[in-house]
Amino acid sequence: MALVRERRHQQGLRLSLPPPLPAADFRQRSHYAALLSAIGPTSPDIERLADLEKLSVIGHGNGGTVYKVQNRKSSSIYALKVLRFDQNTAIIRHQATSEAEILKRVDSQFVVKCLAVFDTIGGELCFVMEHMERGSLYDELCVRVNLPEDVISGIAQRVLRGLQYLHGMQIVHGDIKPSNLLINGKGDVKIADFGVSKIVVGTRNACDTCMGTCAYMSPERVDPERWNGGNADGFAGDIWSLGVVVLECFVGHYPLIGFGEKPDWAALMCAICFGERLEMPEKASPDFRSFVRRCLEKDWRKRGTVAELLDHPFVKRSCGGGSNEGFIDFALHH
Repeated sequence: MALVRERRHQQGLRLSLPPPLPAADFRQRSHYAALLSAIGPTSPDIERLADLEKLSVIGHGNGGTVYKVQNRKSSSIYALKVLRFDQNTAIIRHQATSEAEILKRVDSQFVVKCLAVFDTIGGELCFVMEHMERGSLYDELCVRVNLPEDVISGIAQRVLRGLQYLHGMQIVHGDIKPSNLLINGKGDVKIADFGVSKIVVGTRNACDTCMGTCAYMSPERVDPERWNGGNADGFAGDIWSLGVVVLECFVGHYPLIGFGEKPDWAALMCAICFGERLEMPEKASPDFRSFVRRCLEKDWRKRGTVAELLDHPFVKRSCGGGSNEGFIDFALHH
């Protein structure tokens, strides 16, 4: 993982990092005023954006850049997600508003915590997040290719607990994938990135085929007409995405198309919506196969629910179904 992280940081550091803005430059625009005042800094350690010094670039995505930053006063380390509105302004503004609204509501040990949101005069929206030292599950897979079932079981459990919390808050994540599952220094996996998430106020608006990463989209999102997606509640789509992630962790590559096959839109649509019954890896245990099949049921009405899957033997095998704090730290390094 150190290699992956080093490569990402070297690539990112070639970009110019804008200097911290003085406190006088911060302002609340009317478009975000209600949201940002409701969030505000939730940690006494974070009073001003100007107190945070940028150390390196962690990554890019969803119209912004994520930096590793340090508080000059306390030396605490955070992640700073900066969204800029100079390109695709309408889309990114919409995502930012949605993300801010969701982060205002979320407080769970299974979801990456947002500590503050700042708006700058330069048109940037800045989210101060807890720093997840070990990067993402995608980073782990880049180094290890695949993972043992016991580790995958623990990952599935923590993601399901996160989804249980989010769905209980009527929040559909909409973009569960390895790069949005982050790992901290203890080995805990947490759900991150709410740029395409939605707060559900009805059923029909929760299943938007234009959102999320298409490779991890469920059939009802890719082809709503065929799979009655117009009536889907959106929560089942998160379960499908988890199933793809779990299978990917086992086989070591994106699992719904052939290894090395180009994942273009046509190939993905055929695999997701029209593919025959999914072939399971021969070495996989019966519990693993059963869990993945419950997640990757094409008809969302028959797909496993969060409550059902949390009680599944495959999930309950990890640490006896406990909280699994630090289990990845042990399992991946022993």
